[in-house]
Amino acid sequence: MPGHLTVAGVQAAPRTIGADLAPFAADVARHAADGAQLVVYPELHLFGADHLPEHERNRALDASAVPLDGELVRRLGAIAADAGVWLVPGSICERGPQGELFNTALAFAPTGELAASYRKIFPWRPYEPYVPGDRFVVFGLDGSTVGLDICYDAWFPEVSRQLAWLGAEVIVNVVKTTTPDREQEVVLARANSIANQVFTVSVNTAGPVGRGRSIVVDPEGAVLAESAGDEETVLALPLDLDHVARVREHGTAGVNRMWSQFRPGDAVIPLPLYGGAIDPATWRVQATLPADSTGTPLTTPTSTTPSRQPLL
Repeated sequence: MPGHLTVAGVQAAPRTIGADLAPFAADVARHAADGAQLVVYPELHLFGADHLPEHERNRALDASAVPLDGELVRRLGAIAADAGVWLVPGSICERGPQGELFNTALAFAPTGELAASYRKIFPWRPYEPYVPGDRFVVFGLDGSTVGLDICYDAWFPEVSRQLAWLGAEVIVNVVKTTTPDREQEVVLARANSIANQVFTVSVNTAGPVGRGRSIVVDPEGAVLAESAGDEETVLALPLDLDHVARVREHGTAGVNRMWSQFRPGDAVIPLPLYGGAIDPATWRVQATLPADSTGTPLTTPTSTTPSRQPLL
């Protein structure tokens, strides 16, 4: 059984690109010492360039991009290992193999291993300079399954649905919302949890850059913790992961069992928007993580990902 997972969602201001990592390492270690098993920071937490005009900021972000096998990722793994904690250090500017610029969330195991990397599928266009990712990502964490998404991804219900279908009990949503629509995002955090019967841990950037209002929601949509404003704060609490299984078995509010909607023999439902269909035969949470061609159980096949058509 998954049991409990103690999370620390750190609502903090971004650190300037290239800043000394020692204070960040000390902060991670402090939360680990306070009992956190998983420490989560906001989107692009280590890639702050908000003091620059927009056109200069995007150039600075592009210039800062690093490969996943580079020194920064190695050092972040060492920080997780030193603290003995699962670590989502927000997202980074990743330089892809063909020179692409991705906004990529990372998850490190307490051993320092890079457990998962997720490229933001829905960059906030036309403002963000990133190439969209094409894979949904979940990873195993001490017997539970955690999914990753980034900020604007939460506005697209397909993302949370796919992560839940892959078995996610917790969706970690790292955020850098600087605009008034954070008001809507806290509603979406609850809605995505309700619609998919998962925990949502949505950690936004603190002021003066971000709008704050980080939130942790349970699988029935109840708010477990929330920052009322944009101050620097930490949402630290245990998540009862067995609650996911209970809700899926007995129903949200004791009545709604969305993952048991279909009966054997029900017809396939076309989905023209996606050029696909809902097949009742596969409408259930996966018992195990689907593996890729290398046997790594992290992502879904590219053929099941959203369209890469421009969002402009």
